[in-house]
Amino acid sequence: MKDLVSIVTPAYNCSEFIGNTIESVQNQTYTHWEMIVVDDCSSDETYKIIKRAAEADSRIKLIQNSKNEGPAVSRNRAIKEAKGNYIAFLDGDDCWAPNKLETQLTFMQKNGAMLSHSSYMLVGENGKRLGRRSVSPMKIGYKELIQFNWIGTSTVIYNCSELGKHFMYDIQNRQDWACWLQLVKKTDAYFIDIPLVKYRVRKGSISGNKFKLVKYHWKIYREIEEFSWVKSVFYLVQNLMMHLRNPKIMKIE
Repeated sequence: MKDLVSIVTPAYNCSEFIGNTIESVQNQTYTHWEMIVVDDCSSDETYKIIKRAAEADSRIKLIQNSKNEGPAVSRNRAIKEAKGNYIAFLDGDDCWAPNKLETQLTFMQKNGAMLSHSSYMLVGENGKRLGRRSVSPMKIGYKELIQFNWIGTSTVIYNCSELGKHFMYDIQNRQDWACWLQLVKKTDAYFIDIPLVKYRVRKGSISGNKFKLVKYHWKIYREIEEFSWVKSVFYLVQNLMMHLRNPKIMKIE
């Protein structure tokens, strides 16, 4: 297996975590990758940490935005620079298991999957496990994904050679979900029921407040998917009900 994987990583004020994030990529059993890290004008030591890593490892490429643009713009800059056959996503405060790329690429090639995602383990800011991990239907199409976003960003890999480059919509939140919706119009998303990612739960995260997300869901339904007002209300209510019971997260021992 010699396919190049381009890893897209936006980073903003994550100096406590970005070093571990980069190390988790360097520790991959699959080594044919490039990691494109876009610093979004961090005010802490994030840029310096990435710069040191890039100087020591030519597979790591550092881009710095001229002003703070948000994660969508940062991811899109990395996607534009990507040279890989596959594009993978890893946020600047998450970490991968050492066999993440190898396991996922092997699965995709064996099953002819163009888009895949995996389970992720929830950890606190200190890196300790919170006793929860994500689950998902084994195969997701547009019908399932429009109702609820089952996909964790840092778990995603898609075949860029087959599907082309897909970019994020420039909205503050849920830009990843909007992107997956475009991808599943072309192909199903396949789930690997192994926690290959540590997803860090940080205080003050917008994604942690379900009610603040309503306006982003509405924007996706009305402006991006161009649903009617009635259809948008229908799916928004469905989505909120799903979030309240949160079937994506299960407790573990």
